[in-house]
Amino acid sequence: MSEAGGTRRLPDLRLAGFALGIWLSSLAALHMSARSGLLVGGAGLITAGVLLLARLRSPGGAPAQRGAVRWIAVTVALGAGCGAVATAARLSVREAPALAALVRSGEPVEAELVVRDDPRLLPGGAGPPTYLVAVELRTVTGSEAAPIRLAARALVLGADPGWRGLLPGQRVSAAGRLLPPRPGDLRVAVLAARKPPLLHGRPSWAQRAAGVLRAGLQRACEPLPDDSGGLLPGLVVGDTTRLDPALEEDFRATGMTHLTAVSGTNVAILLGVVLFLVRRIRAGPLVSAAVCAVALAGFVILARPSPSVIRAAAMGAIGLLALASGRRRAAVPALAAAAAVLLVADPELAADPGFALSVLATAGLLLLAPPWRDGLRARGCPAGVAEALAVPAAAQLACGPVVTALSGTISLISVPANLVAVPAIAPATLLGVGAAVLSPLWPEGAAFLAWLGHWPTAWLVVVAHTGARIPAGAVPWPGGAPGGLLLAAITVAFLFAARRAVIRRLATIVALGAILGALPVRLLASGWPPPHWLVVACAVGQGDAVVLPAGAGRAVVVDAGPEPDPVDRCLRRLRVREVVLLAVSHFHADHIGGVSGVFRGRRVTAVIGPDWPEPAAGRNAVESAAGGAGIALRTAGPGWTWTVGDLRLDVLGPGDPMRGTNSDPNNNSLILRAVVAGRSVLLLGDAETEQQDDLFHRVGAAGLRADVMKVAHHGSALQSPELLDVVDPAVALVSVGRDNDYGHPNGPVLHRLELGGARILRTDEMGDVAAVAAPGGLAVVARGDPPAR
Repeated sequence: MSEAGGTRRLPDLRLAGFALGIWLSSLAALHMSARSGLLVGGAGLITAGVLLLARLRSPGGAPAQRGAVRWIAVTVALGAGCGAVATAARLSVREAPALAALVRSGEPVEAELVVRDDPRLLPGGAGPPTYLVAVELRTVTGSEAAPIRLAARALVLGADPGWRGLLPGQRVSAAGRLLPPRPGDLRVAVLAARKPPLLHGRPSWAQRAAGVLRAGLQRACEPLPDDSGGLLPGLVVGDTTRLDPALEEDFRATGMTHLTAVSGTNVAILLGVVLFLVRRIRAGPLVSAAVCAVALAGFVILARPSPSVIRAAAMGAIGLLALASGRRRAAVPALAAAAAVLLVADPELAADPGFALSVLATAGLLLLAPPWRDGLRARGCPAGVAEALAVPAAAQLACGPVVTALSGTISLISVPANLVAVPAIAPATLLGVGAAVLSPLWPEGAAFLAWLGHWPTAWLVVVAHTGARIPAGAVPWPGGAPGGLLLAAITVAFLFAARRAVIRRLATIVALGAILGALPVRLLASGWPPPHWLVVACAVGQGDAVVLPAGAGRAVVVDAGPEPDPVDRCLRRLRVREVVLLAVSHFHADHIGGVSGVFRGRRVTAVIGPDWPEPAAGRNAVESAAGGAGIALRTAGPGWTWTVGDLRLDVLGPGDPMRGTNSDPNNNSLILRAVVAGRSVLLLGDAETEQQDDLFHRVGAAGLRADVMKVAHHGSALQSPELLDVVDPAVALVSVGRDNDYGHPNGPVLHRLELGGARILRTDEMGDVAAVAAPGGLAVVARGDPPAR
């Protein structure tokens, strides 16, 4: 900021140092014991005290910049101490001996809870629906121990529909077993409850009213198209129950994830309208801030006080503080103060990428956007255009290191996508809020407002769909913390160096040269799917999903993995628009749990499976998915053949039903042999030794020889050596989850395949893997980015 004397004053970063210290120490302490966290916190406070004493005893004539650096060092150390102590205090509840003993024992308990967020249905699976409920644990009583009283966050895995309609603030009691929480958060336990909860009283009137408004908005959006009708409630109040996961993936790929749920943008729009109306009646700054605070509190209740909504509200509160104080330069200290308060109140936010993105985006808007806007205007850019360019560019640059660390790519499309999306956000938000508020009084009027809001929302859908399908929309970059820190260092260095005009011109020339040089390569060779691919094993975790090409945009899919989203993403990467055949090898959840992802946004022509009834829940899930598409599950056995284009598919098994084996469903797997472009592929499902031996003796070596083999049962030890030898594949695909609990794949089995000359491709190490037709033989391609499990 330029002062009257022409000097540039840096923003006050002392509170920023305090917030940074809290952030880093909280993140570290989340992965420590409470005792270690207290030690770290004590060390931080002692260091802050020593630095403060040294600062006070230093000569008074020290340069101003050196003094500012010393104060920042003091505040960073003080923040580190406060953050570690606050986190350790929360963790000490989880480590209390009585509670830890109940978790370890697994004995039945009675618990009194307060619901803190809307129950969420966990995705896909062959079993009954399971609801995930965030709660505050008040009392836990074991079979013999005295009641334990506490106030700590926990999760409930509820297997009864009675959990579905609970509202935040509802007090309940439930019976179940305590499971250990995952590391890295503040939950003290997970309660697995098979019975319905027992309700005590009712939620507060505010939560009941919010529930009525949210339900009214959903009813108003029911007649709308699925994409825009599912997005509008998410954009307005964070209700993503109808949001298509495929659409959510498009928003993520385009750098527009903040639009699929409540964000600081929504809060800013709402407060901007309220502020405009209040100022029309000539209210002063304090009155305006008070009215905006009431509107902000009401919006938080409506959107549910989840961490994402709280952080969005905090970013909106920054503007309120600046308004009440009348000082525009108070914004940066206000941002740091808001971040520090949130982290002390909820140290778990330190590990939340959404929190980091919210704070960094707001910092970019405060520190980078104004000088960029002014620079553009000074060069003749119209005022509105300058702001429209500077705001998304500043936010994306500030968030870039975190986004890159999470995705392993640098998006080239996010800034233009967010730029063209800006005009639609405000009308969609305001019309959606209006529909929610009007729904209890005039449902028809609410439906009309939702219909109006659907048009700007549909524009957001078009932008996300288009941006996600641009082949050169993102370039690869090292992922994880190293990649994020590398990009952050480059970004900071560039921002300092770019103050010189020659550096700006050089950077512009280099960037344009890189884009213009790389763009044709990215467009002509986008990398995936590889040309002339014969078979792809999708990285779906601990499960199977195999894809065979059946023409442009068409494929045969064998199994669907354990969850819908991974198989859907794999098919989207392969640009599969029509599944001419879905073949289910057997009905275990790791092969059919993701069946709805195969049907998501695609036409499925036929579904086949083995003539085996178990597990019944899995078979019912496949029949239900097929029935929803108007087709029936057909059984297939030896002699069944399917031909489409240059793909031929033959069923080799199961033969006679096998009973009393190690696993009857596995040993009655559908076994397929495909011929694609003259190359053979053998898909063994989860066949174990008994079925493999039967197949070997029934079909013979000549009928089993294959160029590519999908190793049975994720490479388990239960393999027939004779079968492996006669198949003699050049490529062996192993579909398996990283760090699984089953010991898959088996080392000796892989060694035997390697001795036979097979190239082994594992999805847990390589992500999606493909066998490709090459001149004179086969080639293999791995996409990378395997899932965590």
